[in-house]
Amino acid sequence: MAKLYFRYGAMNSGKSTSLLQAAFNYEERGQRVLLAKPSVDTKGEGEVISRLGLTRAADFLVPPEASVRDLFTAHAAGREPGTLDIDVPSVACLLVDEAQFLTTEQVEDLFRIAVIDGVPVLAYGIRTDFRTRAFAGSARLLELAHSLEELKTICRCGRKAVLTTRTVGGRVVLDGDQVAIDGQRVAYEARCGTCYLDASGDRLG
Repeated sequence: MAKLYFRYGAMNSGKSTSLLQAAFNYEERGQRVLLAKPSVDTKGEGEVISRLGLTRAADFLVPPEASVRDLFTAHAAGREPGTLDIDVPSVACLLVDEAQFLTTEQVEDLFRIAVIDGVPVLAYGIRTDFRTRAFAGSARLLELAHSLEELKTICRCGRKAVLTTRTVGGRVVLDGDQVAIDGQRVAYEARCGTCYLDASGDRLG
């Protein structure tokens, strides 16, 4: 049986780099993969972007109300919008970037793609937002994924980073919408628990 994998970590833990490496590994062996990301992540205009400078266009974007399974099925069959039906190789793996932005129902679609359709799904994302609250997509992935893997990074102090602060104009904030894409008026930094509390004034959201 194929499995749903959730690979998570704080900011700058190499999630997108790991995804692009996984895609390369599959394709080096002559296997076809599909890359997807939620459309709410507007950074890169449809591209998966690694902080190391690697980029690759996503095969499809997932709008908030869309069925991931329907989108996957169409693209796996070569029925992308504006194209004719063609014979294409089967998909060996679906890779999803920024999976925290998916809805609960969309994560359940990923589970069905793995279990019913028999295609492994590798989802990459962040567990919690800048207020230490779980994203809906991440919460459901933690509940459903067959395999959980933490991708680690370090805080500015050298300890393991587990949380993320949001800054506006260089000042740490704990208010605002859950989703605000990095570079659009805001910035983020991965921190250990101690440095998070120091930066937030001992507040957890």
